[in-house]
Amino acid sequence: MLNQSFLPAKKIIDIIEKNGHKAYFVGGAVRDQFLDKKIGDIDITTSARPNEIQQFFEKVIPVGIEHGTVIVRYGKESYEVTTFRIEEGYSDFRHPDNVQFVDRIEDDLARRDFTINAIAMDTKGNFIDPYGGKSDIENKQISTVGNPVDRFQEDPLRIMRALRFCSQLGFSIDKNTKKAIVDNIASIEKVAIERIGIELEKMFIGTHISLASPLLIESNVDRYLPIFRDNYKFIKNLRDHSIPLGSMSEIVAMFHLYDQTISLEQWVNEWKLSNQIKRDANALVTAMYYYKKNGLDNWLVFTLPKHLFNGLVRLTSIFARGFELESEVLERMWSNLPIQTRNNLALNGIDVASIFPNLQKGPWIGQCLSHLEYQVVLGHLNNEQTELRKWVKDEVHPESLNRITRKE
Repeated sequence: MLNQSFLPAKKIIDIIEKNGHKAYFVGGAVRDQFLDKKIGDIDITTSARPNEIQQFFEKVIPVGIEHGTVIVRYGKESYEVTTFRIEEGYSDFRHPDNVQFVDRIEDDLARRDFTINAIAMDTKGNFIDPYGGKSDIENKQISTVGNPVDRFQEDPLRIMRALRFCSQLGFSIDKNTKKAIVDNIASIEKVAIERIGIELEKMFIGTHISLASPLLIESNVDRYLPIFRDNYKFIKNLRDHSIPLGSMSEIVAMFHLYDQTISLEQWVNEWKLSNQIKRDANALVTAMYYYKKNGLDNWLVFTLPKHLFNGLVRLTSIFARGFELESEVLERMWSNLPIQTRNNLALNGIDVASIFPNLQKGPWIGQCLSHLEYQVVLGHLNNEQTELRKWVKDEVHPESLNRITRKE
């Protein structure tokens, strides 16, 4: 029976079939129906050529039309539609050198990475499974379509994808596939580190990371990853890691906390990560240091960006055993803060400057506001303009600017 999630996309297939072509659901969505998991993006494969798909639908985005892929916008949703194809040559170890469109779904499924991703389904819920994907799903096993050496030489990133699926699905890797990973692991150096980082992040987010993290070592993958290859002290941490994380910033923060001699800057540079990941990782590390020194208080909740609350909770479960935090507690404390941003202060920079009209404006105004935030957040001052103005008059003047202090 067809899962309800496929019904909106079924209309795409119906239109293609009415125009005389074959079309099927394919990929992760079909796999996840077998697993009774939430259905994500729904992909469609078809015998129709890209130029024909453009004729069948009003809104078509030619994202990879040279390889047979377009995005069909239908009913306010987007669906990736790809023509049946076979591929030859992978000189860049990622994209095929030659693509040939074909008419048989079985030929198209033969080019895919793992059997669990090489199952097609029609609109009646019937499956086309020429490579035993359903059996591998039932046996909770990951194996390649055809010769695993060929699959990994075509795109070595599939090595990381195998580990990622172990973590996401709780599957093991079949014996021949694992041997091919070990024998071909050096080829992963030909893959852009940005692509590896995406798969590593998905692996650490997976519910079954405790299965995948030992495999990272057993398959020698860690010996070909930036920083890991030069720091074997991470091996025990990797082998024992069992707590799913939520983002790359948490992963970087975690490994920095394991070994603080390797800076966040080095992690970000060698893995070519974004400045946002760097900022979030720094915020999480700072929060962990503060929590270990001062415990949980309003200042910690105020200074940590709200979207990182769950990340801090996960890190405390690793580095503060017995003193773990709970997301609900952080959320409740945040809701009850006297102020939640600097903009909520009853005094602003103009107000502070007006108290000292003869004092030259400068960084001291921002410093003063930071101290006001601290006093208000911890309940030492009420967020009331008269009281804040009095505090500024008493505490802020040229002779005492440098002695305004607060707990760090």
